Amino acid sequence: MTLKKISDQVVVITGASSGIGLITARKMAKAGAKLVLAARSAGALAQLEQEINASGGEALTVVADVGRLEDVQRIAQAAKDRFGGFDTWINNAGLGMFGKMEETPIEDFRRLFETNFWGVVYGSLEAVKELRQRGGALINLGSVVSERVAFLQGMYSATKFAVKGFTDGLRMELEHDGAPVSVTLVQPSAMDSPFAMNARNTTGKEYRLPPPVYLPDLAADAILHVAQHPRRDLVVGGGGKALSQSEQWMPRLTDKMMETETFENLQKKDRPASHDDALYTASERLAERGNYDGYVFRRSFYTRAALHPVVSSLAFFTLGVGLVALWKARTASRLVPPQRRLPASSLEGRSSLSSVSL
Repeated sequence: MTLKKISDQVVVITGASSGIGLITARKMAKAGAKLVLAARSAGALAQLEQEINASGGEALTVVADVGRLEDVQRIAQAAKDRFGGFDTWINNAGLGMFGKMEETPIEDFRRLFETNFWGVVYGSLEAVKELRQRGGALINLGSVVSERVAFLQGMYSATKFAVKGFTDGLRMELEHDGAPVSVTLVQPSAMDSPFAMNARNTTGKEYRLPPPVYLPDLAADAILHVAQHPRRDLVVGGGGKALSQSEQWMPRLTDKMMETETFENLQKKDRPASHDDALYTASERLAERGNYDGYVFRRSFYTRAALHPVVSSLAFFTLGVGLVALWKARTASRLVPPQRRLPASSLEGRSSLSSVSL
């Protein structure tokens, strides 16, 4: 399957006013894409639309709640009315939740699922109606907790498990039908985005994501890549990949590790939780970064290798060949016996004999 270059695409992004969605929108605009940007935040969207159009880009914004099917349909219709359709649809909108499930109201769970899961379902099905006809990419944002539940993020993890299951199932149906649609699940590790600031928190203490934490630009760069190069799925950040591997090989031990006080303290801050979350009321902060106070990784060698497997394989092969050659050279030097020194008189005798024979 061949996808268009970003500069030739019309791209729809939900959750475009914050974090990964905002960074992706700005990077897409810089690369020349025409944009349809959706979020609940009317003020933040208006500011972003003005920013992109003033800098030479072309963006249309739609105030919408992805948990409502009619709102998602309005996003798709706006793209058709303005640009005649779209080439890539990115389901990025999502909310977080910290706390014990027994201590969280059921209505909060339902609201979380409406955004994180049903928003992806509505967006995907609307996108596929268009992409079946013209081809293109559907990109859904899962998480590293799509495969491994994080302690005190049980219901959030459940929404991302559901996103993965839905995405994998839809991909198989489209492949079975021969539809020209690339379906990718992007799974970011912990990112220094406003995620934790906007999350519902019922613990009484302010929480942060456990390390390692990465720059959210890495996830945006991964999204731009898969919008042009078909991929089944992609984990962003080696820490997240290690977490999914720990679930595969030692799930019970990982449970016990996460249940320790040490792990909990990595997430909990010694100050009261803020109640200014975005579960029911949209945040008007046009912010890319969060307030993480630890070290933030600006690069991920794992993700770079995953994005460019051929180049990475050649590099590792070359390194391997070099190491083998070095090992052989060192081994050979050990096997060759050291030459015995001859007495000076013997050398003089040999030298005189050689001159006679010559």
